Amino acid sequence: METEAQLIQACLQNDRNAQRKLYNAYAGRMLVVCNRYAQSTAEAEDILQEAFIKIFLNLDKFRAESTLGAWIKRIVVNTAINHLRSQQHFQEMSDVQDFENQMSDFQTSIEDINFKELIQMIQQLPKGCQMVFNLFAIEGYKHHEIAEMLNITEGTSKSQYARAKAILQHILSVK
Repeated sequence: METEAQLIQACLQNDRNAQRKLYNAYAGRMLVVCNRYAQSTAEAEDILQEAFIKIFLNLDKFRAESTLGAWIKRIVVNTAINHLRSQQHFQEMSDVQDFENQMSDFQTSIEDINFKELIQMIQQLPKGCQMVFNLFAIEGYKHHEIAEMLNITEGTSKSQYARAKAILQHILSVK
């Protein structure tokens, strides 16, 4: 069995079998990530394909400062962001408190929702809200990091997140 370093080296030498092994090792998990940002499975697959092209073109830049999986995920997330950014303009919102007040008045449980249903609900969000929701709630980035990544203000990140939560709670209430 090859080590990760040997697999990377073989990929760098354009060994198609090694590239297939690397792709097969990560594609399933990364498609789940792409689905959180995409509006459809087809769009998620396009993002995944674009991300793996970047991964293979930049594999020589992997420095093992993190795990290969973390490095690949970062490329996938950035590819998804760039894909959505090319299609989306963020809606500036200033009254975050309005959304926070709405959310505190409305409690919803998602215990009875399966993963696929949750992804479908997230895919219904406007793209700006969807991107911020994914980065904050799922990927664990802070609002100031999201603002920097997306070239928006921290307030816009917070308001997009609040709006996403309000929309998701509305979707849950009518379900």
